[in-house]
Amino acid sequence: MDVQIWTWLLVGVSFALYFGIAIWARAGSTKEFYVAGGGVSPLANGMATAADWMSAASFISMAGIISFAGYDGSVYLMGWTGGYVLLALLLAPYLRKFGKFTVPDFIGDRYYSNTARTVAVICALIVSFTYVAGQMRGVGIVFSQFLQVEITTGVIIGMAVVLVFAFLGGMKGITYTQVAQYCVLIFAFMVPAIFISIQMTGNIIPQIGMGGRVEDGTYLLQKLDNLHTQLGFKEYTEGTKSTWDVFAITLALMAGTAGLPHVIVRFFTVPNVKDARKSAGWALLLIAILYTTAPAVSVFARTNLIETVSNQEYSSLPEWFKNWENMGLIAWSDKNEDGKIQYVNGEATSGKPEFTDTRGAYGERLISNASPETNELYVDRDIMVLANPEIAQLPAWVIALVAAGGLAAALSTAAGLLLVISTSVSHDLIKKQLKPDISDKGELLAARISIFVAVVVAGLFGIYPPGFVAAVVALAFGLAAASFFPAIVLGIFDKRMNRQGAISGMIVGIVLMLFYMIRFKTGLIGVLDPLPASEWWFGTSPEGFGTVAMTVNVVISVIVSRLTPAPPEDVQDIVENIRIPSGAGEAHDH
Repeated sequence: MDVQIWTWLLVGVSFALYFGIAIWARAGSTKEFYVAGGGVSPLANGMATAADWMSAASFISMAGIISFAGYDGSVYLMGWTGGYVLLALLLAPYLRKFGKFTVPDFIGDRYYSNTARTVAVICALIVSFTYVAGQMRGVGIVFSQFLQVEITTGVIIGMAVVLVFAFLGGMKGITYTQVAQYCVLIFAFMVPAIFISIQMTGNIIPQIGMGGRVEDGTYLLQKLDNLHTQLGFKEYTEGTKSTWDVFAITLALMAGTAGLPHVIVRFFTVPNVKDARKSAGWALLLIAILYTTAPAVSVFARTNLIETVSNQEYSSLPEWFKNWENMGLIAWSDKNEDGKIQYVNGEATSGKPEFTDTRGAYGERLISNASPETNELYVDRDIMVLANPEIAQLPAWVIALVAAGGLAAALSTAAGLLLVISTSVSHDLIKKQLKPDISDKGELLAARISIFVAVVVAGLFGIYPPGFVAAVVALAFGLAAASFFPAIVLGIFDKRMNRQGAISGMIVGIVLMLFYMIRFKTGLIGVLDPLPASEWWFGTSPEGFGTVAMTVNVVISVIVSRLTPAPPEDVQDIVENIRIPSGAGEAHDH
């Protein structure tokens, strides 16, 4: 069977499973819609949390980033994994004890203010829409490549699928769908990694294979370093980022992970605080399987790509190359007209590669760390995981499995984010502020209408992506770090923190982060071009600026709270109480 048939078969079977679960787990109340009725087991919740968190960014992009950035890409591994530890230890048990459905709900009640709640809703919407744009784009790319449809059609199919299981089941449907999606995505990520590890190093464990020897006895990493230096690239195992920027990006990703609203809400779906801690432990273990394999996949894919295309006759290249080229995610320009592909870095003597940025047929950003004068090949880093089994000439069913895994990763996170968007609108805006006397049925209807609107907006982002989709996930984490994280941590650990401090801190943090993103990443379309890296404040990249904005948020929050009246006694008592993990009841919304 060819790849096309296998893809239809595997994607069809996995989607039938998701739809079946969504229909079986239909939500009948707001509690089931928001927190799955609060009765999910720690293992199931750990699997759902892992799927919720391992988005298209983790499955498709992270290994691609590491493939091109080499050592510098490790910040994503450290930041996203470290953030989970931070979330499990610092936040999850205390938020579960507080017993609210959503992050804006916690902030609204802890800071006894509808203004604080509204600011938190706006921050949740900005973070979620920024994040979901990348997921929908990932869905479009996977569908378009493997089902041979336009990217726009791929995004629309993805929108329809997400809508069904989010619309029907709410958190209850999404939770059990995500358990299935975790199984699909982890199987799809590990199978090709194991195959290629055996193929290249003879070792069945990819994590060990990455440090193993190839046929001629040299270490695989040494071989990749040699390939890089021969082509004029910097050694794969060497980094170019400053220590400060590595620290800033890692901390922004950690704090952003711990402040992500769609991940935090998962801890309300278990019966008690003990189970919240257990499910965080399970999630970390299940996430580590993929995260420890990603660097190995990056090394395998990068080595295979260079060996397959470098200095090869264009006419003799395999079919996968032409397929990705037709999509605009690989581009070749025969500058010396010899019919061969020169994949080199023309700035080898300067020691610092120059980055080129061009646009493919679908507006995707095509990046190669090479000089435009001599380099003839542009490769979009997002294709590395998807193309990896094809480059390694693995069986058709493995290639199709990766497509099913990529879709599972993107759709699970998109569903979680869309639920956050809908609950922010229906619960935190309508129920808590605009129409407090709304019935349970009315609130459920408002939540479903919000999901429908959110899916349409997310789809538009996927079809007409903003210029920063390549780094969109890191920026979403920066926004979460700059806005939510200080308000949540200070809300738990600082009795004296009041509403004036929290509101002013969140507003300054998110505005500062948005400003920096616009100036250095996206520009103002048609008005301002993004500023170059040489202009960065304190040498901080936009991906790491969340750390600076977060620090400013904390300083302003603490200063303002000390200059204004203390919170009421009952609020201070709640803060004292939530630090004792025992005795938490069910999640409630009164």
